[in-house]
Amino acid sequence: MSDPELDAIRRARLAELRGNGMSMPSSGAIPVGQTPGMASGDDSGEKAAQVDEMKRQMLSQILDSEARERLSRIALVKPQKADAISDILLRMAQSGQVRQRVTEDQLILLLDQLDQASAHESGKITVTRKKTLDDEDDDWDL
Repeated sequence: MSDPELDAIRRARLAELRGNGMSMPSSGAIPVGQTPGMASGDDSGEKAAQVDEMKRQMLSQILDSEARERLSRIALVKPQKADAISDILLRMAQSGQVRQRVTEDQLILLLDQLDQASAHESGKITVTRKKTLDDEDDDWDL
């Protein structure tokens, strides 16, 4: 029953409890989400879980419910694209460009802009094929 997503949720909950001033018992008990072989100083996993949770909370504040649903569906199919969109949205919110909740239509426009930007960066590939010689143009008379 060692699901990585479940472990991440447990670590996030543990960090949340620690942040609220609640402390874990100092007996020899192993904290939730850690196995006996894990070092107790493994803060990188906890920090990553905290960052992910903060991102989710911020996105839930700035996205409309339909836009949030669309972003979650995109994340199922193309996780890199969903991460790029969420990063853009978070940067926009931090810089004050988002004044009200982002609707699904605005999210679609942002997706189109991201697609156009990635198309310009990758460039266009043009294939030119060599022309074949017809019987009339054949210079080889054997």
